[in-house]
Amino acid sequence: MDTAPPSPLAGNPRSTAPDDRHRRRVAGAAALASAVEWYDYFVFGIAAALVLGDLYFPAGSATAGVLAAFATFAVGFLARPVGGIIAGHLGDKRGRKPMLVLALTLMGLATTGIGLLPTYESIGVAAPLLLVLLRVMQGLAVGAQWGGAMLMATEYAPEGKRGLYGSLVQLGVPIGVVTANTVFLAAGALTDDAAFASWGWRVPFLVGFLVLGLAWYIHARVEETPEFREAERTLAEKEKSEPRSPLRTILRRHLGTVFLAGGSFAVNTATFYIIITGVLDYSTRELGMEREAVLTVSLCVSLTQLALIPAAAALSDRVGRLRIYAAGAIGLLAWAFPLFLLIDTASLLWLAVGTFVTSCFLSIMYGPQAALFAELFTPEMRYTGASLGYQIAAVFGGGLAPFVMVLLLEATGTSMAVSAYITVLAVVALGSIRVLAKRAAARE
Repeated sequence: MDTAPPSPLAGNPRSTAPDDRHRRRVAGAAALASAVEWYDYFVFGIAAALVLGDLYFPAGSATAGVLAAFATFAVGFLARPVGGIIAGHLGDKRGRKPMLVLALTLMGLATTGIGLLPTYESIGVAAPLLLVLLRVMQGLAVGAQWGGAMLMATEYAPEGKRGLYGSLVQLGVPIGVVTANTVFLAAGALTDDAAFASWGWRVPFLVGFLVLGLAWYIHARVEETPEFREAERTLAEKEKSEPRSPLRTILRRHLGTVFLAGGSFAVNTATFYIIITGVLDYSTRELGMEREAVLTVSLCVSLTQLALIPAAAALSDRVGRLRIYAAGAIGLLAWAFPLFLLIDTASLLWLAVGTFVTSCFLSIMYGPQAALFAELFTPEMRYTGASLGYQIAAVFGGGLAPFVMVLLLEATGTSMAVSAYITVLAVVALGSIRVLAKRAAARE
């Protein structure tokens, strides 16, 4: 099912259709851009669960330090809608490519800065303040990146394969998780606990500097998308007499769609950050499990998503985005309580089973999500609308999820409260999906 409203700007796709070689180059560059951005973003989450509390927020209990580190983690999510708004507005007016290049550059500089940042012991209160500032830069960058990378892939997609091409960008998330976990595991294996706390944790952040090379490659070798070029030509004359503001159009006419998109996705991003960041803290600090073992499970589970995400996306090209998307949300609703019942056994095997099944449902939703969000908006406002929907979900779902998880565990003493949190978000998602499906049916 195509959820997109009919666009007068579509033009004749054959007139601007790129060759297959260029399609593959753009799709590969967009997927790699997504992977390195998410790698840079995820290393912070892992570090927050393992070391940042002690190094940058040393006062108080261990729980207070973790809460402070996770609050800094959440700050990046608060910045993501701002990045999405700025890049979306400019990306709909000036092009997808320049915003993607800018996002990659900002992320590379911020991540490297964290890797070089002195600790609280060295420079006092300036350390956590600078850490928050660099995390805000990361949030702005990833907020700008997703829309640009997603549209570079989907707007270059051949007819009938928008879901599959969009899923290549979605693969950046599991690739980023796998790479971040691998680098942290390697850093931990090559250092003892004292060396890891001193400098070993910095290595994954310094690797993030390589993203600047990719930014240059996209700037030099990748062309703007055909759909944007067609929309730009069509609107050029109109804008002379009536300046165009994609953001104003979204806020005045399509804000409901933005919130429905965000409501449909919050459960996915919240559950994802719970199992890769919150569970890492919970299983090691509360259940006494080994850090390396839990990281290895997270790595292996993320590897399975590399197959599941494109499979779900390809299926959505055949049977409809919303059907596949809803199936994943139903799965998360059904699995919320079994997930933590298994984790609470403190068994590595049952932890792996619980998180693996969860990742399957996450993949079923995440695969078609890029194409689904792109199809909710026409090309001249697509970057702005899709980015806002995604980043709203990121703030109220992903960014707060590890922080909320620690608060719920402290307040209730039971992980079932976290399961209830996931359940509520899943109900919101299914309600949002239902409204989107009704709107799509009415248009058809």
